[in-house]
Amino acid sequence: MSVLDLVRDDLRDFAGYGSARSTRVSGRDWLNANEAPWPNSADAQGGCRRYPDPQPQALVDALAGLYSVDGERLLVARGSDEAIDLLVRATCRPGLDAVLATPPVFGMYAVAARLQGAPLVEVPLVDDARGFVPDLDAVIDAARARRARVVFLCSPANPTGAAIAPPAIAAVAGALRNQALVVVDEAYAEFSSQPSALGLLGAYDNLVVLRTLSKAHALAGARVGVAIGDPGLIAVLRRCQAPYPLPAPSVALACAALAPGALQHTRHQVDVLRRERTRLFDGLLRAPGVRRVYPSDGNYLLVRCRDAQRAYTDLLAAGIVVRDQRGAAQLDDALRISIGTPEQNDRVLEALGAPRVSRACPGPATEAPEIDTAANPPVEGASR
Repeated sequence: MSVLDLVRDDLRDFAGYGSARSTRVSGRDWLNANEAPWPNSADAQGGCRRYPDPQPQALVDALAGLYSVDGERLLVARGSDEAIDLLVRATCRPGLDAVLATPPVFGMYAVAARLQGAPLVEVPLVDDARGFVPDLDAVIDAARARRARVVFLCSPANPTGAAIAPPAIAAVAGALRNQALVVVDEAYAEFSSQPSALGLLGAYDNLVVLRTLSKAHALAGARVGVAIGDPGLIAVLRRCQAPYPLPAPSVALACAALAPGALQHTRHQVDVLRRERTRLFDGLLRAPGVRRVYPSDGNYLLVRCRDAQRAYTDLLAAGIVVRDQRGAAQLDDALRISIGTPEQNDRVLEALGAPRVSRACPGPATEAPEIDTAANPPVEGASR
């Protein structure tokens, strides 16, 4: 069975929209797309006068180099959000094929399922001594029982912070090889010491890895994300994508951000942030109103509070906006705090009445433990 058998029957041979940039031609006078013959006065260089390529080759090549994959395995999208939507739309028949997610988790998986009319199957994370971890045996069982066509695994998980070990991901992909796509959302992978699931792509054609330039690369406003998977599946997604998905200014900015000097600067910033994550973790543990701080592989910490409303209000009074997670499953006392600059992190600690932790002594590591449910079975009786 091919992974293309997981694509909707009516889309396997879908040609998509044939745009003015779909055909590779050359010429002096480009009069095939009804574009303006002169640039806008606000665009003196004319960089936005013409439609961009659907998949700009320079950006595809740069991203393929960054992730060490062949360019044909890579779809460049308007952030990971578009890739999530395309994966669900291309594979799930409304009312028949389900989407599986593991709450509390990034909400776009459920949104994409709802917009497609796909049933949503939820297998809650287990909150135990290691933090929030997925019950991957339950994921496999539920996917089989409920006809899931797309299974989303967020690693590191947002907002809970733990990453999943590649062998555990491989076990899920192998178990569901002929039934479902296993989509590993690695939006925060640069902040983790865990190996990426990208190394599994050659063995599992039903595996898709999502990456983004929004987090570690600090280009959230550029909206550049990627789906990396089987070349045949990626070709289908490209045909389902809007004709000109990537604005020219975003493409230029992304290419510049992937130059060697910029990547070196990004790696330095990530190193600083990981040290700050440890420092903020240590400080929050000493805050009088904090019940628990979860170890994290992301650029954020999930914090349980004795009085979450008071903590949220105190932070707002100090001019600090954090994510209120109290509406999410199992998180009725929790806030998610993004790791900021050292100065911003100091203000968080001050607002919560915690002693300031020295920036010179980052303390013990706070990365979430590696999740391999074969080696670390869920704790009996843990809350769900």
